[in-house]
Amino acid sequence: MTDTDHSSHDAVAQPFARRRFLGYVLAAPTLVTAAQLVPASEARADIPSPEITELIDLNDVMTAAALPTSGLITVEVNTDGTVSFALPRTEVGQGITTSTAMLIAEELGIPLTRVHITLADARPELLFNQLTGGSNTTFSTYTPIRVAAAVARDRLLRAAATAWDTDVTELTWKAGIVTGPGGRSAGIGALSRAAAGTRTEQVPVSLKPRDMFTVIGKPHNRVDAHAAVTGRKTFTLDLNVPDALPTMVCRPPTINGKVGTVSNLSEVRSMPGVTDVVVISTGVAVRATTFGRCIDAVRALRVSWKPGSAEGKSDDSVLKELGAAELPMGLPPLTPHVEERFTFHFRSNSALEPNCAIADVRSDRAEIWSSLKAPIVAKEAIAARLGLPLGAVSVHVTEGGGSFGRKLFFDAALEAVEVSQRIRKPVKLMWHRADDSRQGRTHPMATSRVRISYLGNTVLGYKQRHTSVSTDLSHGLGEIFTALAAKLPVGDIGFSETFFQLSQSMPYDFGANSRLLSETDKGFNTGSMRNVYSPDVTCARELLVDRLAGKMGKDPYRFRHDFLRDDRCRAVLDKAAEAGNWGRSMPAGTAQGIAFHSEYHSASAVLVELDCRPQTVNRPIRDGVAGPRVTRAVIAVDVGLAVNPRGLEAQMMGCLMDGIALTLTSSLHLRGGHFLEASWDNYFYTRQWNTPPELDVIVMPPSTGTPGGAGELGVAASMAAVACAYGRATGTMPTVFPINHGTLSFEPKPTVPPIPASPTDGLDHVR
Repeated sequence: MTDTDHSSHDAVAQPFARRRFLGYVLAAPTLVTAAQLVPASEARADIPSPEITELIDLNDVMTAAALPTSGLITVEVNTDGTVSFALPRTEVGQGITTSTAMLIAEELGIPLTRVHITLADARPELLFNQLTGGSNTTFSTYTPIRVAAAVARDRLLRAAATAWDTDVTELTWKAGIVTGPGGRSAGIGALSRAAAGTRTEQVPVSLKPRDMFTVIGKPHNRVDAHAAVTGRKTFTLDLNVPDALPTMVCRPPTINGKVGTVSNLSEVRSMPGVTDVVVISTGVAVRATTFGRCIDAVRALRVSWKPGSAEGKSDDSVLKELGAAELPMGLPPLTPHVEERFTFHFRSNSALEPNCAIADVRSDRAEIWSSLKAPIVAKEAIAARLGLPLGAVSVHVTEGGGSFGRKLFFDAALEAVEVSQRIRKPVKLMWHRADDSRQGRTHPMATSRVRISYLGNTVLGYKQRHTSVSTDLSHGLGEIFTALAAKLPVGDIGFSETFFQLSQSMPYDFGANSRLLSETDKGFNTGSMRNVYSPDVTCARELLVDRLAGKMGKDPYRFRHDFLRDDRCRAVLDKAAEAGNWGRSMPAGTAQGIAFHSEYHSASAVLVELDCRPQTVNRPIRDGVAGPRVTRAVIAVDVGLAVNPRGLEAQMMGCLMDGIALTLTSSLHLRGGHFLEASWDNYFYTRQWNTPPELDVIVMPPSTGTPGGAGELGVAASMAAVACAYGRATGTMPTVFPINHGTLSFEPKPTVPPIPASPTDGLDHVR
């Protein structure tokens, strides 16, 4: 990192010709600062259409909800010269601890290594300010964190000026060292106590202008990279909580089935290493000295099960339900039009890290450890479940090994709490991979019907009716009130429709347009997987855009370029087309595809090249389907201001892999009320045989003064680009996703016992 070197004139509050902010110095032994409510965005007068997401989108709503409690999030300068910040969001691999540290390092002018980021415990007083989702973390915390750090910087300078009986303008600041006349100097650690507040007071502050940035906007490696690659990162199951023994649950053969009777409880309790066996609301829990002992006990249990919430259902029966629930689109127009209905099958939302939690429940208190993206809701729900005061429940947020929606739900924490309460002992609960696939959260099965009418070279109107198995949004906006509202019989419909409308945009000038959501069937454990509705909705739209371009006799890229609403979007699309050499000659059976997606004040375009030749599609893969392969991908992305371009590149790579999976291979097969998949072995997320040997991520120059949403941005465009390439390579537009869903390439594992036997043939497959 380049050290910041600027004069005190820039480091303290001055009448600059830029916006001023208010912050707080809090009463504390050492310097602790926070931001006040930041100014609301100025109303825009240049909106060219009534598109709702151009007026306000989901990210804006989440940011506005978080602002009133921004003053409760503090930056602390420690006496050893380090700076501490407890981030009220959850790090699950997306790199927000790094970008947050960069914001603080920028305003305080200190090396990145001296900023220590931890994850805040559940803090109900933060209300809406402790939810991780919607690509909102950097968007909503960018200004408050910088304000708190800037207040600390100015306070430290004033403390030095007072101690040395000099004017602040005579001081300089470099790398966390304040230097004054006569060669006097002091580090921020030595000044921390003198700068601390004896009472809470409000102070004005100006932020560093963008042309002085030396950290923000520069590529940085992750602050936790070394710990990650050396195995030193601490996740939930790595924690050493006294007497918290491994615990697993014997689960029903169908989705959400309930325990009837258990015929051999005493026999299983006497198995080696088993300490406890108890019936809970979701199955039969086993606590033992090792997870291996737990697996043995779970497999030995003989349970009769009551029916589940999706009993007897299959892909075909759910598809009929969706057809019956589809909202009417009206009579076909008299003008020419293109129309199609697309089907998107269930997809698993399992994270790389198994679903897990630790709980220690006593008669008068409870303590929980888990990677939670809505920890306030978890704390409030657990307190209510146990009948304890909120203050008697502690929820510690741990770093997670992946999530993208899965950890918005705290089912593992609830199970751990229930088991610990029943047996009166601490537990370290882990789901098996089969649990995640069969009983975990899924991206709901959906259909999307699209109609675009046109006349000559003019698009007259766009209609889309998206019909989905109900998406569980019961985490609300991160606290109990909206969480409860999202569960109400009418409230959930309104919440989902609001979420849908505030997260979907129409980037093209397609005349009068409408997008409506209809949801049905609450019998599945669903969740808002990465990018929520957008991958399916955008994929359907972009495929119809390709078809419409063909009807009008236009090149797919040029058609999009001509109909995009603004220059910023066109620049992103143009960059992807240019860098990917759009339109180049390619062999038969291969093709390029291009797609565009915008959301949360950001824009992305993806160009891919896809190989659908028989020798590629039909190459042998053990217990899998090879299918087409993306051989090249170019992603152009504009997020306004990228805090960490290197982190943004990593996010876009992950988005591309998600998009490839959703188009080609990634789905769950529903039969007889349960999913057939029972491990990562037979759930086909993007594998090496589908990934592009060539991949370029192009981060566009800053186009605004603040960051836009980025965590989910590239998924929809990636999925759509691969789908469009498949249509061009094969001559047939795909309408069912993933395209390989119809081929069951593995022998399904039994549901009784619910945990498959551990494989013993690994060496047989070594090449």
